[in-house]
Amino acid sequence: MRICIYPGTFDPVTNGHLDIIKRGLTLFDHMIIAVSEDNYKANLFTQEERVQIMREVIAGDPRLEVEGFSGLLMDYCDRKGAVAVIRGLRAVSDFEYEMQMALMNSKLNPKVEMAYLMTGQKYSFISSSMIKNVAKLGGDIHDLVPAAVEKKIFQKYGRQV
Repeated sequence: MRICIYPGTFDPVTNGHLDIIKRGLTLFDHMIIAVSEDNYKANLFTQEERVQIMREVIAGDPRLEVEGFSGLLMDYCDRKGAVAVIRGLRAVSDFEYEMQMALMNSKLNPKVEMAYLMTGQKYSFISSSMIKNVAKLGGDIHDLVPAAVEKKIFQKYGRQV
């Protein structure tokens, strides 16, 4: 079985993330969505909340698994028997960062390939940070995130959907 890891903070999970998951499953037999604890960002949701939200959103597909993880991604890949890490690319700025990470990851674990998917055009402007900012200011995010995620975001900000 060809296992891939899709790592990220997923704070919150967006429709862009779900697009990468759906498309990644056409390339691999099993995907572990690895929700990172070590992200050096100010999060809206705790790691446990992000894991639970992702599990709710992707429920029902036996090819998908969600776990929290901490530490080096390449060590995690070894523990899980992954052959690849899948990542989405939105813009040139993503490419520059991802290239640096790919080179470091290759040095740490040359057995694991990096697989990149270009984000679908309708999701190319979406980022979790932008969604949080728009929601915090009362903007409409209903077509950018799953309905359950929208509800949880607004609950965090003390608002109703």
